Amino acid sequence: MSYADQVFAANCREIIDHGVWDTELNVRPHWEDGAPAHTVKLFGLVNRYDLRKEFPLLTLRKTNFPAAVDEILWIWQKKSNNVHDLNSHIWDAWADAKGSIGKAYGYQLGVKHRFPEGEMDQVDMLLYALKNNPASRRMVTNIFVHHDLAEMALYPCAYSLTLNVSGNTLNGILNQRSQDMLVANNWNVAQYSALLMMFAAAGGYEAGELVHVIADAHIYDRHLPLVEEIIGREGFPAPKVSFDPGDRDFYHFSVDSFRVEDYQFHSLAGKKIPVAI
Repeated sequence: MSYADQVFAANCREIIDHGVWDTELNVRPHWEDGAPAHTVKLFGLVNRYDLRKEFPLLTLRKTNFPAAVDEILWIWQKKSNNVHDLNSHIWDAWADAKGSIGKAYGYQLGVKHRFPEGEMDQVDMLLYALKNNPASRRMVTNIFVHHDLAEMALYPCAYSLTLNVSGNTLNGILNQRSQDMLVANNWNVAQYSALLMMFAAAGGYEAGELVHVIADAHIYDRHLPLVEEIIGREGFPAPKVSFDPGDRDFYHFSVDSFRVEDYQFHSLAGKKIPVAI
């Protein structure tokens, strides 16, 4: 069983056994049939993944790693807020007729700000600091921008990434306000681990730890039976994920820069996971 499997199973077990239900509340998310999508949740989960030891991909169920990387590149490299720039359809439910999700996610990363080092966007600020000021404790991004929230189709869930250089190792903290454990937990862990590898390569560092902080870690009511089934499985060893940075230009990295080997996983056997919207 991979380390990611162990963490995921332990988190879900803790949520199911000791979490708090919101069934008495009027919740925003709903199912496709209009029924309210209630959850059982825990507050303040913190998980650590050391990429020097193992890449955190679930084997208890498959994580579509290429699609996860494609989405993180859509946000951080393309800095796009249009689903037509994305190769999957995971954002279609929140897009308007032109494909826009409003001033959300990639839009915020592409906005230029005035830093002491000059005018640049948040991604280029990180790249500049990694190359020119690795001692900086100010490598912090934020896309939960309050004055633009009214123009976002969905408030950002994973909203802040902090990078920190220790010696020749680049570590990161991902802050997330909300996490659908079944649908998105390992997806986010895998894609931000890949992003950490990309920033490390661009700056000439070794990727170290990703610390994942989740404010509201929850399981939806209609997901419970499948979650119980998944965490009751015996997982496989972690696959090997390698990364070829090429010329080390962050804007040249692609899904094809990554290679996944020996990825064994359990199938969902045709079971469809409903997504609350």
